[in-house]
Amino acid sequence: MMTELPLDQVRTLLAVVDEGTFDAAAAALHVTPSAVSQRVKALEQRTGRVLLVRTKPVRPTGSGEVVVRFARQLARLERDARAELGMSGAGEPTRVSVAVNADSLSTWFLGALTRVAEEPPLCFELRREDETRTAELLREGLVMAAVTSSPEAVAGCSVRALGRMRYLAAASPDFAARHLGGPLRDALAAAPVLVFDRSDDLQDAFVRGLHGGRGGASGVRRHYVPASEGFLAAVVAGLGWGLVPEAQAEPLLRAGSLLPLAPDRPVDVPLYWQQWKLDSPALAALAEAVRATAAEALRPGP
Repeated sequence: MMTELPLDQVRTLLAVVDEGTFDAAAAALHVTPSAVSQRVKALEQRTGRVLLVRTKPVRPTGSGEVVVRFARQLARLERDARAELGMSGAGEPTRVSVAVNADSLSTWFLGALTRVAEEPPLCFELRREDETRTAELLREGLVMAAVTSSPEAVAGCSVRALGRMRYLAAASPDFAARHLGGPLRDALAAAPVLVFDRSDDLQDAFVRGLHGGRGGASGVRRHYVPASEGFLAAVVAGLGWGLVPEAQAEPLLRAGSLLPLAPDRPVDVPLYWQQWKLDSPALAALAEAVRATAAEALRPGP
């Protein structure tokens, strides 16, 4: 059982994963590399599983991810307990790590952080990742909470619906005049398109929707812009067409800097909040701030 795992071995495994090598973990723990290796081997013998892939940097196996997540949760509970007992350093902040997608980060998520009470003090460590992959960071134990598109709770986590982020297909007036003559579904399949990264399927799914589930956006004239503000700027500049978050698109549509390509076909992406199932005041305060802000910024519904 996890409660029977020696805590020094669990903490050593976490140090190896975080530092990347046995030698670096030994330096961080102020022990010898031999001691680190012995602890990890003892933990693997105790669990009956290989916990690390011995590469450079090392990587946890699936079983190792379970132990790493447990180690991080244990550290979180220990810090909370020390704070409640007044054993933390004066004014020492609690660090909370969160995975969040780029569009949420650029539109509404930072507003949630400003709603969290300043006492006790918190420090936020944000990991930007696509909403389809943020849950993976939770699964690996790299973050305590995540904004994700997955309604299926990661093991050891709770999940709640936040709302729907709406996207609008848009292009600059000049781009539309040059590339989007004729039937829209045919024009979009051939026109230069903007894509966030290689896991971004929004534009392709939009074109498939116009074609009855077939095809996709241009596979030849495709620009990758992996930043929310940069993506928007590229659409406005006429580099390609793309799906833009409603909150970013609306003022530009009103100003005439962007044209809506299919006003009757918005794309809604459901967002969820997942976090560790811990009785942590820091996580509870953040979760409430995120819920309240999302209720104001996102469209209702899962």
